[in-house]
Amino acid sequence: MANYIVATIHQWNIEAFEQYNEKLEGNWHLITDKEQLTIENIQNLNPDYIFFPHWSWLVPSAIYNNWSCVCFHMTDVPFGRGGSPLQNLIVRGINKTKISALQMTKQLDAGPVYLKHAMDLNGSAENIFRNLAIIITDMITEIVRTKPTPIEQLGKVVYFERRTPEQSEIPEGLSSEKLYDFIRMLDAPSYPRAFIKHRDNKLELSDAKFENGDLTAKVTFKSETVRSLTGSHSHKNKKG
Repeated sequence: MANYIVATIHQWNIEAFEQYNEKLEGNWHLITDKEQLTIENIQNLNPDYIFFPHWSWLVPSAIYNNWSCVCFHMTDVPFGRGGSPLQNLIVRGINKTKISALQMTKQLDAGPVYLKHAMDLNGSAENIFRNLAIIITDMITEIVRTKPTPIEQLGKVVYFERRTPEQSEIPEGLSSEKLYDFIRMLDAPSYPRAFIKHRDNKLELSDAKFENGDLTAKVTFKSETVRSLTGSHSHKNKKG
C-alpha cells in the first residue's frame, strides 16, 4: 500500500488531516515539526507524495529532488507569487482566488501546477484559512486519485512582497468597507492584528462586522500601563 506524508504546522491543517485521513486510501503520516522532516525518515517511508499545506521552513533540495513534493499557494500563479498572499489579494480588492497545487522547486512558488481550485475570500483570515484547509485536503485527495502531470506555469509573473508587522497599522482615509477588509485580513491567530496608535496605546482591532454601511469591531488596548482592556469600536460611512 502506498505511503503519503502531510507536513504542516497550522492547527486548522492538522485538524483537517485528522478529520479526513481515515477516509483516504493508503498509509498517511503527519509531520508537524521540521526536525521530523529528515532524509532518513522519508527514506524509511518512501512516500509517493509529500504534501506541504502550510510549512514555514525551506525544504532541503535532497528531498524535493528525490520525492514528489507538493506545496500550495493561495493565488492563481504565476500571478501572486511570494509572501502574504491573502493580505496582498484583499488589499488589492480581490475577493476570489484560486488555490494552486505546485510541484516544489528551488524557486519559490514557481513550480509546475498539478491543479487549481477556486476559492472565495470572505470572512476573517482565520475563517478563510480553515476553509482553505478543507479545500487543500480535497485537492490532496484528487492528486492521489488521479496522479496528474504537473504543467509549467504560463502568463505574466507578478510578485507579492511579504508584509511586515508594521504594515498592520491602519492607514488613514480608508472607507468603512476598506477598513473592514483591512481588519479581517489580519484576524487570525499568530498574525499581527490591524492596529492604530493613540498616545501611548496601541489599539488592536478584530472581530469586524460590516452591515448596512456600519462597521463594528472589538478593540484591545495595549500599553505599558494598560495590558488589556476590551471595548467596541464603530465606524460609519459618511454620506453626501
